[in-house]
Amino acid sequence: MDDGDGYFGERVAARYDDPADERFDPGVVAATVDVLAELAGGGRALELGVGTGRIALPLAGRGVPVHGVDLSRAMVARLRAKPGGDAIGVTIGDFATTRVAGTFSLAYLVYNTIMNLTSQAEQVACFRTVAAHLAPGGCFVVEVEVPLLRKLPPGENVVLWHTGPTRWAYDVYDTATQATISNYVKVVDGRGEFRSIPFRYVWPAELDLMAQLAGLRLRDRWAGWAGEPFTHESTGHVSIWEKPASRVSPTGSG
Repeated sequence: MDDGDGYFGERVAARYDDPADERFDPGVVAATVDVLAELAGGGRALELGVGTGRIALPLAGRGVPVHGVDLSRAMVARLRAKPGGDAIGVTIGDFATTRVAGTFSLAYLVYNTIMNLTSQAEQVACFRTVAAHLAPGGCFVVEVEVPLLRKLPPGENVVLWHTGPTRWAYDVYDTATQATISNYVKVVDGRGEFRSIPFRYVWPAELDLMAQLAGLRLRDRWAGWAGEPFTHESTGHVSIWEKPASRVSPTGSG
């Protein structure tokens, strides 16, 4: 995983909170927070890739104690500058392996953040790290897209997914390794900007296997935060895995 400064440094952090981005739509945020607050059940929540606090701050505002993990000091500085930001505990580190004190009733990764881990080994490690943090009965929630491979033209490996007067975005896929590079082109006042970020796309069934390896089991999978049914036409999913409650052996058993 990148060290944060390369892909989510000050230049990205300074413009990350874009009110025109659908992620920051109040309805989208409220729907996400409603689900997470219910799953937390009055316990603590751990956000992996807490960033500038898009979800952590309103979730904390609902009375859920939130602790975040993030590599980017620039993003966390933006969180800290917001009202209530000082109340969110943050550990700087790679969320695939970073451990924090205590246990949690909820851990979550939203908006494709699981794909910032660019190898299968890192993604598996993330599930195991989360499982170690969860109390029995706790939940791990991941929001992520379904790979857009159906949109690939025959014989091609590029998907153009955003066009506009001054901005374009496209993904380049390597189907042999599941590596993806998202590329962003922006033209402002006649000057062009280009940046790219590596990802690793992941299938729902693959995530279920990672969860199983970590001792978690699938509880729900929806097409979105409103609980819509997940089907073969869904472009993304919200998946919830649960850590089984501890079992007490019957008296006299070995």
